[in-house]
Amino acid sequence: MKNVYRLKVYKKGIIVIPKEVRDLLQISEDGEVELVVEGKEVKLRRPNLTLEDLFGIDKDIDWEKELEELRRKEVENEERYIS
Repeated sequence: MKNVYRLKVYKKGIIVIPKEVRDLLQISEDGEVELVVEGKEVKLRRPNLTLEDLFGIDKDIDWEKELEELRRKEVENEERYIS
């Protein structure tokens, strides 16, 4: 099903993306979108993530704890296989 939205264009070409669309595309405040023009059609899409976009995304992860847990599970799996 295709949804069509009519948007008002404000000063300096500003438009407001409806909340339903922002939620669907997971666009947050200060996020970015790509505007693609194909002939007389305009497409709005969320850009593909780059490595630069992902840099620092894991700052809240305790990597030592995660690594210890992965090692523990690996040892358990090996013990099951040997038994």
